[in-house]
Amino acid sequence: MANDVITLLEQQHQEIRRLFGEVERTKGDERKDAFRELVRLLSVHETAEEELVHPEVRKQQGGDPVVDARVGEEHRAKELLSTLDELGPDAEGFDTLLLQLRDDVLAHAEHEEREEFPLLRRGNDQKRLEAMAETVKAAEAVAPTRPHPGVESAAANVLAGAPAAVMDRARDAIRKVLGR
Repeated sequence: MANDVITLLEQQHQEIRRLFGEVERTKGDERKDAFRELVRLLSVHETAEEELVHPEVRKQQGGDPVVDARVGEEHRAKELLSTLDELGPDAEGFDTLLLQLRDDVLAHAEHEEREEFPLLRRGNDQKRLEAMAETVKAAEAVAPTRPHPGVESAAANVLAGAPAAVMDRARDAIRKVLGR
């Protein structure tokens, strides 16, 4: 069981790796289920990073360029994930895009673990990291189930409709716990 947010996010990275493998090697309904779980976990994970991790890392000396690079990677991944979600696991071209997404996401996870998480740990005591983990766990219940590339402002969220509202609820849950 993850006792701090860094451990929790690293465990999610492992589960994301496993789910990519499951989507790659399965067919039919099993593949659809694995892909849906992958989409859900990536959405939860990215929401946690956007709302919790990135703001904390930006507070650290040298944090801005690290976060800016991760945000760029996340935007590209959301676009690919959205395209894959629209195509569906049985569509022609899905496998090629899935491999591209897998490579991008796994490289992104490696960058987080090597560059971002050490800054997060340096800037927060263990109690705060544990509280952040609890916030992520609470937000999982209301996290988005679909990717929303390009939804970076409140106005864009309104225009994006119902799917973005789900992401808003996840953000609200996180912000409530954080007192923001």
